[in-house]
Amino acid sequence: MVTSDQRRRQLAREKFERQQQRREKARKKAKQRNTVIAAVIAVVLASGGAVYAGVSLGGGDDKKDDNASSAAENSPAPEPSETESKAPEPEMAIDKKAKYTFSIDTNEGGLSIAMDAAKTPHTVNSFKALADKGYFDGTKCHRLTTQGIFVLQCGDPKGDGTGGPGYTIPDENLTSLGKAGTDGAVTYKAGTVAMANTGQPGTGGSQFFLVYKDTKLPPSYTPFGTLDAESLKVVEAVGKAGVEGGATDGAPKKAVTIEKATVPKV
Repeated sequence: MVTSDQRRRQLAREKFERQQQRREKARKKAKQRNTVIAAVIAVVLASGGAVYAGVSLGGGDDKKDDNASSAAENSPAPEPSETESKAPEPEMAIDKKAKYTFSIDTNEGGLSIAMDAAKTPHTVNSFKALADKGYFDGTKCHRLTTQGIFVLQCGDPKGDGTGGPGYTIPDENLTSLGKAGTDGAVTYKAGTVAMANTGQPGTGGSQFFLVYKDTKLPPSYTPFGTLDAESLKVVEAVGKAGVEGGATDGAPKKAVTIEKATVPKV
């Protein structure tokens, strides 16, 4: 017998999958539109003309409306720009056999995330490269979900769910959470830290999510770290405070700002 809670989770995942499909269609449509615009501009320039119109080449068609909708319609997914995958990821500069700590100072307390480079070398290398140049400093954790999935999402320099570092990194460690059930999901246990993505393979950037309560999701988000006990309490407190306006998905009522982030080797 399927319980009401199981049915609610199933509906949440189904809606999530539909939204991901809509986002991908919007992304492809934007890419096609931008290709046409670029061709027109090229023709104009070739003929000696000038173009003054502000043409946006970004792919954030969903933007804030999607990020503020219910948890049932969302997943830990940023909307990177069309150009993000064109830039190379940082050159590998870490010790792939070592362990690192993603140490984050926030206005709500410190977060310590244990990372194993042997399992997620590209992810660890990217986070260290970004942290070393102060990429995360002064950014907000822009999204909290309190129904269906239970995560605090951070790492977006724009603070609206559409930002990224200008490149993407490959998925890693996807089998570590076990085999997906008949519902196509695995359990991301409380304390897990994983990469957000667009729902498509290899689209992780800088956004990540911290799980503060066991959450069922497809095994397509790179789990790259684990919060220690004290850090989990900090995130749980943010989750308990809820979302602004009483919603179930949106900006956390207890605003969280990353003041400083570092990735030292253990």
